[in-house]
Amino acid sequence: MRINHFRKVGKWLPVVRAMGPMIAELAGNPQSGFLGTETMLRNYRTIVLLQYWRNFDSLEGYARDRDQRHWPAWTAFNKSIGNDGTVGIFHETYAVASGAHETIYGNMPLFGLGKVAGIIPATGLRSEARSRMMAASGKG
Repeated sequence: MRINHFRKVGKWLPVVRAMGPMIAELAGNPQSGFLGTETMLRNYRTIVLLQYWRNFDSLEGYARDRDQRHWPAWTAFNKSIGNDGTVGIFHETYAVASGAHETIYGNMPLFGLGKVAGIIPATGLRSEARSRMMAASGKG
């Protein structure tokens, strides 16, 4: 989300507050398909919440379920803010085939994909990117 008008706290604060309960709801239900999240502050007005899901169907199922927290929050956003410009939101969805990604960590705590999916040391045959990707795709 992006805060476009800081002085209109009554518009953007409910958007900020809505996400925590949704994440808690998802984290408390392993069957939801939600794998985890990372929150990042891009700058003083933009908050990025990166989420990992088992598959698109799980994400869509949660987003459309009227008995879960997302649907009423989405409805409230559209009713209160709509396209008045006070708060911006963005949503990007990527479906990544198994074995078609890699995450490298150097002197870092677990983060992102490594945090939600686990890690494998990049040693031996896995010391080069091509070897790691071939092994992950099942072609190596």
